[in-house]
Amino acid sequence: MTPTLQLFLVISAALFSIGLLAALSRRHAIFILIGIEMMLAAANLNFVAFWRFGPQTQPPIGVMIAIFSIAIAAAEAAVGLALVIAVYRHYRTTNVDHLNQLKG
Repeated sequence: MTPTLQLFLVISAALFSIGLLAALSRRHAIFILIGIEMMLAAANLNFVAFWRFGPQTQPPIGVMIAIFSIAIAAAEAAVGLALVIAVYRHYRTTNVDHLNQLKG
């Protein structure tokens, strides 16, 4: 069986749905960050799949966008985990329901 664009789109939609469910249904900040990372991975899969099954004479724009998105995801994970650690040190929990007392 050769992979087709539809197969990649179905896998990407499933990955995005699982990530969205994880980000919206979980109460811990770490699981929310994992869900966001899964949604970014699904978007990267779409970029590469549309580039792969497009006209063969085009430059690898989809791959370049995916690499840029991976760099942004790494920065987002670093900042997000730093915030989670800072909040955990203060409140001793990563449950986002208990973080309604933050002041700006």
